[in-house]
Amino acid sequence: MARLVAAFGSSHSIMLVSQREDWQHGFRQVDPKNPHYYDSEGNATTYEKLLAIAPPDAEAMVTPERMGERFDQAEAAMDTLRDRIHAARLDVLLVVGDDQTELFRTTNNPAFAIYYGETIRNAKREEGLSDGWYKKARMARQEPDADREYPVAAGMARWLIRELCDRDFDIAAMDGLERGQFEGHAFSFIHRRYLQGIDLPVVPVIVNTFDPPNQPTPRRCIQLGATLRELIAGYPEDLRVGVLASGGLSHFVVDEALDEGIIDAIRRKDTAYLAALDPKQLQAGSSEIRNWLIAVEAVKDLDLEWVSYTPGYRSPALTGTGLCFAAWRTLD
Repeated sequence: MARLVAAFGSSHSIMLVSQREDWQHGFRQVDPKNPHYYDSEGNATTYEKLLAIAPPDAEAMVTPERMGERFDQAEAAMDTLRDRIHAARLDVLLVVGDDQTELFRTTNNPAFAIYYGETIRNAKREEGLSDGWYKKARMARQEPDADREYPVAAGMARWLIRELCDRDFDIAAMDGLERGQFEGHAFSFIHRRYLQGIDLPVVPVIVNTFDPPNQPTPRRCIQLGATLRELIAGYPEDLRVGVLASGGLSHFVVDEALDEGIIDAIRRKDTAYLAALDPKQLQAGSSEIRNWLIAVEAVKDLDLEWVSYTPGYRSPALTGTGLCFAAWRTLD
């Protein structure tokens, strides 16, 4: 039988594919244009309103020196997480990530999907000499030289789809990509940053966290995670299985209180706290916390061993991302 032996979590913010100077200067230019801001209570707001209520020391929190320190912290955390993933000696990795009108559109946008093709494609970067830093950062999640097909644990993925449907989960099933499509950023970031050099098959578990009106509730995410835990244990093949949550934590406004509460609940395995999160707090980028809820419940039998959290402030309005990286104790 399969064994769940390792688990991981990683933000996938564009900050993590940007350069030091982009942190220090670039985001001040782009963040005032972002239309997706919500306050700590989940109410829509604007950059100007956030700036007006920022604390007096906000400017001191986003000096080039402080931004450089945070950049270094995030880079070191990603290196640590990459090494932990490689050391786990996995046969398959379930990656729980969101789709933001990449493979799906609002014309047809399932709450949950699992990809079960033999491989999944990431695309070659399309860069021009005149491209700005923001586009270059987005392209860094893609391939430098040519399209690439990454291996998928297709048999396990197909089995999970059927078993989940038998347990009353409505799962969209994907056995391939249309012409011009390639895996979304939640998955391409994981492939490019963590899985280079190892031929590790994945099972992409795709969640509509971002686009209303059909995002799953935190409670439903917990239910899916619990069922995945049961199914992994029952999969009739001798495999070392890992699970990885891709995305989060709070953004595009950093909410340290929300992030710290979630990290503490994860450490204590407090399912009730996580299931009771207010969906109003999980909007825009913070919606990706749902991916963590699914993964955390799926790996509840493992103990959280390592966490790196960096409040990634990037403007005097305290916009940015709660950058979180985590690993659960790996079983031999």
